[in-house]
Amino acid sequence: MGSKDSIVALSSGRLPAGIAVIRISGPKTRFVVETIAGPVKDRFTSLRTLRAADGSKIDQGLVLFFPGPGSFTGEDVAEFQVHGSRAVAAKMLETITGFGGIRHAEPGEFTRRAFLNGRLDLVETEALADLVNAETEAQRRFALRNVEGVQSELYSSWRRRLIHARAMIEAEIDFADEDDVPGSVSEAIWSDVAAMIGEIERHVEGFKAAEIIRDGFDVVILGAPNAGKSSLFNALARREAAIVTEEPGTTRDLLEVALDLNGLKVRLVDTAGLREAAGKVESIGIERARAKADMADLVLLLEDMADPVAVGGVSSGTPLLRIGTKSDIPHAGAGAYDMVISSKDGSGLEHLLNEIGSRAAAAAGDVGDVLPSRMRHVELLQEAMDFLRAALKGHSEELRAEELRLAAERLGRIVGAVDVEDLLDVIFSQFCIGK
Repeated sequence: MGSKDSIVALSSGRLPAGIAVIRISGPKTRFVVETIAGPVKDRFTSLRTLRAADGSKIDQGLVLFFPGPGSFTGEDVAEFQVHGSRAVAAKMLETITGFGGIRHAEPGEFTRRAFLNGRLDLVETEALADLVNAETEAQRRFALRNVEGVQSELYSSWRRRLIHARAMIEAEIDFADEDDVPGSVSEAIWSDVAAMIGEIERHVEGFKAAEIIRDGFDVVILGAPNAGKSSLFNALARREAAIVTEEPGTTRDLLEVALDLNGLKVRLVDTAGLREAAGKVESIGIERARAKADMADLVLLLEDMADPVAVGGVSSGTPLLRIGTKSDIPHAGAGAYDMVISSKDGSGLEHLLNEIGSRAAAAAGDVGDVLPSRMRHVELLQEAMDFLRAALKGHSEELRAEELRLAAERLGRIVGAVDVEDLLDVIFSQFCIGK
């Protein structure tokens, strides 16, 4: 599916930088490259002098040309690697867009063309966005497996099984008297459909683990005012991210930092101190703290061992670590704590980080597992299961076959095998301009 116009964008990072990568895709690509840099060899890197339309020298850089359809977008694609100054990049883009039929790319337009030209399906496209945005090793590995198509293949295999099941049921309905149609296939077909429901259910159950890999393991710090929450927050963040004073109620809103623990993203949240007698603004912060704790993967409930003030209100279903703080203070009292720490001298902090990392790893499971990576996938999988359950309960074979068709259609929408035009703007808006 070729495009009439060609597109260009700066595909590398913020300038100035060591190099700038400028990418072109579309039918004008070869003409533009050979006009600026002279004749090029396909899939071969060349060092060339790059010239503007008036013949003046812009820069010297590397040129690569990839003919379609064997390119990222499925069209002719080229890249210029030039010195990464703003002036050089601006002059290159000005020169390229000066040719007729070539314009600046929109966000995600290169990847969108790859999808429309069959180089990627929707799941691989979403995974590519995850790979571009990956901050941790676990995110990288998870995204890379999905870019390679393991998630798409799972959904496609379920869809193929449903298409086969529907074909066999309809063949039995329409051609039951024909010699070349097998005998009753219903029992085997419906047994496989029941098994598939179980497979999809187990897959959907992995969404929480996928969320933790993609978005992070949420750890919320709770406690009374001056329990040492912000001190611990700063110590774990290894910077002064929160204000620490002896005045109660210093923290009024939620503060968040991201940690990388053993390749997993952990989102650490500091909260307002929990107490009854609080002003209006502080009370709002306390409400937000409790709400955030209810949604956390782990709550660190801090108590000052030198001046213990018990606080409650933590949901019984939320994993909890009771932590005694300020262990460096002489005569600090003992209590029923899971561990004791001092943010001042660092004692106990390594043990705490190891415990958080272990819990995050257990919640994320095996990064190599095939998991649904978007709520969009989960919703369509749940709809597919509803149709499959209805098919198992149905009486008319014609209606049961229709339920199979609807289930297969939902699976097709995940990978983009059926009409998904309404989803494209949302999906490709996640990409930067040059991707």
